[in-house]
Amino acid sequence: MLDRLPFLIGLRYTRAKRRNHFISFISLTSMLGLSLGVAVLILVLSVMNGFDHELRTRVLGMVPHVRVEARDSVTDWKTLAGQLREKPHVVGAAPYIEQQGMFTASGRNKGALVTGVDPQAEDQVSIISDHMVSGSLADLTPGSWGIVMGELLARNLGVGMGDRVTLLVPEASITPGGIFPRLKRFTVAGIFKVGADVDASLAYTDISDMAKLARFKEGDVQGIRLKLDDLFSADQVTHDIVSQLGSQYRGMDWKRTHGNLFAAIQMEKNMIGLLLMVIVAVAAFNIVSTLVMMVTDKHADIAILRTLGAKPGTIMGIFIVQGLTIGVMGIVIGAIAGVALALSVSDIIAWVQATFGIQFLDPNVYFISYLPSRLEASDMGVILGSALVLSFLSTLYPAWRASRIQPAEVLRYE
Repeated sequence: MLDRLPFLIGLRYTRAKRRNHFISFISLTSMLGLSLGVAVLILVLSVMNGFDHELRTRVLGMVPHVRVEARDSVTDWKTLAGQLREKPHVVGAAPYIEQQGMFTASGRNKGALVTGVDPQAEDQVSIISDHMVSGSLADLTPGSWGIVMGELLARNLGVGMGDRVTLLVPEASITPGGIFPRLKRFTVAGIFKVGADVDASLAYTDISDMAKLARFKEGDVQGIRLKLDDLFSADQVTHDIVSQLGSQYRGMDWKRTHGNLFAAIQMEKNMIGLLLMVIVAVAAFNIVSTLVMMVTDKHADIAILRTLGAKPGTIMGIFIVQGLTIGVMGIVIGAIAGVALALSVSDIIAWVQATFGIQFLDPNVYFISYLPSRLEASDMGVILGSALVLSFLSTLYPAWRASRIQPAEVLRYE
């Protein structure tokens, strides 16, 4: 019975109606502040996780994990691709020829990166086939001069399926009439929509057509794009491949082109998490003021318990239980609210955008056009565990002060 005494009295103090309503108000404020801090922390970290996940799956689904290029050109790409597929972590390989250019159509101009691909092999390294709005990569056949472009790029040019666009490449052709830019007419054979900035800056055509435009020899390609099963092994895989192939080859991984985005997101997640944890700490330490006033209000009760034989540890346990009860209730409410918001924030933002015509994330500026959210158990564990520890630490000083109260001093004037 004595072992259960701190729990019984602590829980009773938590439920009891108090003569001092200000103490009740401070206790409620502490609980709600802790709930709000936990909920906001769960929501914000879930959104940060969502951005990180979307960048990995969407942007890096279109961007090659590793590129291997020859100094001039790759003459026998099928043999090289076969060798690279046998390397550790490599799950796909496909040839490519890239060319920066300017599209013109209907008096509109837009720069883009045009990639010549093998439609049969591209699915090994890209997710584009899963995001085709109309047409398909299979429509890109040698000599057809067809092109598949992003939805935003097509919209900016004002073109659709079957329309003609002109591509100007940054290389001049010398003719008897002078120097003229090289250009070629393409027919829109497909449109894709990934939901990232690549929709406004990327286009695909058949690799043999691009070889002619880039003046490669027949059968030659610029390099091989690789897909890995572990994104974060890209630098090591690139180093190993280039070391084995020799100095005539060079490699580049996604960390050089897009790694700064992931590093920035991770740093922002850590900093925002730390700042929001301060809010949780402030709310948790409000429990200190609640318990200090409670100890002052319960001086007589503490003195009577000590007179009846309660040890200082028992008194200390009573107020630790009371403080932890307030903290746990706040954490549980905050966790439920945070999880509910994290699971529905994408739909809520989409509804607000559709109802009020507000675009929070412009795809021309940001990598994705919607607010993603991804709830992770590891973040939940850190948040709830940290909040619980802070709540426990907040109870120690008031509980220790309560255990130091001397019954004789309190009961002298009773």
